[in-house]
Amino acid sequence: MTQTIVESKSKTAIIGFDQPFCVIGERINPTGRKKLAAELEAGDFSTVEKDALAQVAAGATVLDVNAGVVYNSNPDPNQTEPPLMRKVIELVQGLVDVPLCIDSSVPGALEAGLEVCEGRPLLNSVTGEEERLEQILPLVKKYNVPVVAISNDDTGISEDPDVRFAVAKKIVEHAADYGIPAHDVVVDPLVMPVGAMGTAGLQVFALVRRLREELGVNTTCGASNISFGLPNRHGINNAFLPMAMGAGMTSAIMNPIALPVKASEIAAKKAAAAAAGIVLPEGMDDETFCQLFGLGSTKPRAGKEMEAIRAANFLTDNDPHGGEWIRFNKPPAAEGEAAGGRRGRAGGRRRRA
Repeated sequence: MTQTIVESKSKTAIIGFDQPFCVIGERINPTGRKKLAAELEAGDFSTVEKDALAQVAAGATVLDVNAGVVYNSNPDPNQTEPPLMRKVIELVQGLVDVPLCIDSSVPGALEAGLEVCEGRPLLNSVTGEEERLEQILPLVKKYNVPVVAISNDDTGISEDPDVRFAVAKKIVEHAADYGIPAHDVVVDPLVMPVGAMGTAGLQVFALVRRLREELGVNTTCGASNISFGLPNRHGINNAFLPMAMGAGMTSAIMNPIALPVKASEIAAKKAAAAAAGIVLPEGMDDETFCQLFGLGSTKPRAGKEMEAIRAANFLTDNDPHGGEWIRFNKPPAAEGEAAGGRRGRAGGRRRRA
């Protein structure tokens, strides 16, 4: 069975056909997050710290780290991104023990991350463009790391799944020329939005099966791409991920966290409740209110996508005896109780030695 080994200083994550699905947390990425981008340019890493800890707590087995900020003071990422990548990598690996995925379109930033990253990170990414192959594959070989291979080339992203397969095959063959084995290439077949292309799901499932059977490679994807532009994106993602796993997909770059309910949403719901004549108990806190009215939580927690993944791991026998599923669904210990459910000295009877 194909296995891709990704390591931190103290922990190993295995991406493989016979392994639990590998969740690569995507939150440490300033793309589309103006607040995070501004913080990083100002040297403020507080959000990075929160996102790193919350993603691991939610069940991420690898963390993707992207430092692609376009500075207002200097718009050249070739100058600004490498030193920022070093700082973020050093910070994150000092906070959590899971392996990292170094993510950048700037070759200098990729190498900067490789220089300071402990263990054996995943490199994200190489494409089928000739220039990119010549830039990235030597780094993969030099540092002996696995790489994400994205199925687009100089012609762009094709809607034809046969073309995307051919690009993936080209990358795997070029990697072999550098002495990089197929098990160290994790192919992203590119998920199209199902709202724009009705066959997008079917295409990906067929591509993943073909990549597994014909090239023997592991696969990944940007999981939320499938639901882009549609209502109730979590509902689509929750269905897509187990189906992709059933087709043979072995990892995904995704958000494992259900984000906290915004204060404005809580205020609006309270106003609606008051307008409907609902009288709330005096002193009810926001967390209790959110639970009572089905809003979610005021705290980050594992998202519904993680529930779907854990269930699929159980159903495909990649969670022996359902141990992870049971732990995931076990209610937290009540205050004053130990994790095993037995009360402490003040509340229980001690057994004689």
